[in-house]
Amino acid sequence: MHILLIHQAFASLDEPGGTRHHELARYLASQGHRVTIIASPISYLTGKSRFARIRWCERQTDGELITILRTYTFAALHRSFTFRLVSFFSFMLSSFLIGLGVKQVDLVWGTSPPIFQGITAWVLARMKRVPFLFEVRDLWPAFAVAVGVLKSPLLVRLSEWLERFLYRRADVVVVNSPGYIQHVQRRGARQVELVPNGTDTSMFTPEVDGAAFRLANVLGSKFIVLYAGAHGLSNDLDVVLEAARLLLNRKDIQIILLGDGKDKPILQSQAQRLGLENLTFLPPIPKLEMPAVLAAADACIAILKPVEMYKTTYPNKVFDYMAAGKPVILAIDGVIREVVESAQGGIPVSPGNPQELARAILRLADEPELAHQMGQQARAYVVSHFDRVTLASQLMQIMLRMVA
Repeated sequence: MHILLIHQAFASLDEPGGTRHHELARYLASQGHRVTIIASPISYLTGKSRFARIRWCERQTDGELITILRTYTFAALHRSFTFRLVSFFSFMLSSFLIGLGVKQVDLVWGTSPPIFQGITAWVLARMKRVPFLFEVRDLWPAFAVAVGVLKSPLLVRLSEWLERFLYRRADVVVVNSPGYIQHVQRRGARQVELVPNGTDTSMFTPEVDGAAFRLANVLGSKFIVLYAGAHGLSNDLDVVLEAARLLLNRKDIQIILLGDGKDKPILQSQAQRLGLENLTFLPPIPKLEMPAVLAAADACIAILKPVEMYKTTYPNKVFDYMAAGKPVILAIDGVIREVVESAQGGIPVSPGNPQELARAILRLADEPELAHQMGQQARAYVVSHFDRVTLASQLMQIMLRMVA
């Protein structure tokens, strides 16, 4: 097969951000399939370009069978909601024009969010007369409405119409969480397949040494609690800051927030105002460097705002934490809590509750044997149920059936 993927937020393994699609593409290539990816040169996490200047199209390759075409995208992604929309529409147009030139395609793979690139994928699939696979990575616009990002009644109605349009016209809708299945079916998806988020368990082996990371950041033998990911509206990191304030008297505990996002400067100012010497901000790093960072951690935090819709999601970072053998302090309810509880791989706490978060950190810091046991159980569970190779094979079989 030759698969064409339209994905504005695509990140390769040498970049910060979620690399699920690069890992999936590598598996498909290992099975002899060609993958062409049309992506933005602007990092969805940092809002910065990976190139000194943005040309119309930058071509990269990963082996003989993976081609990445980085096409022009308006750069001011994090400046405001309006500028973000301009960025989305600029990619929608440029990716369509570049996609017209990609020949001998057997299947077009669109992914959301942002949902607008789904239109590009659908039009290209119909023009090339090949199947259209539409992947739903989160429930946009429902999530945007729930957190108050999308407020205009007209924009909400138009976004919901677009969502239903794409679900109904996709030959197959793939979701990455069981919590999404009912939502997409109610909005017209004809055939729905679940390929859940997971992780490359071979990358996050417990044998990786984190000593260099501890040394570089002067962490010594402290109990390290790590959050790795976006610093945005949905991530509720002000709750982590409040938990850090409650733990100021524990000099043996250090909380690290690794990543970037629109809210990071605000969080840094808040931490400075509160005198949070037990909390460290670090810049985002490529996925290839994450195993050493996770190896240095003693426990990891996954957190989202206490929004009802977020009970449906499977955050990528939770599976990476578990694969690294780290206990998860989980401030998210719903389907991902079921995973952590089934694995006995961490401590769930109420979303939005800094007191519970602080107590969970204290418990693991005071009971290192419990923390180690939970981490071992977490890894064993994710190896059995959420290994990337197994999940990539499921996706490939879906694609082969569509093409056949």
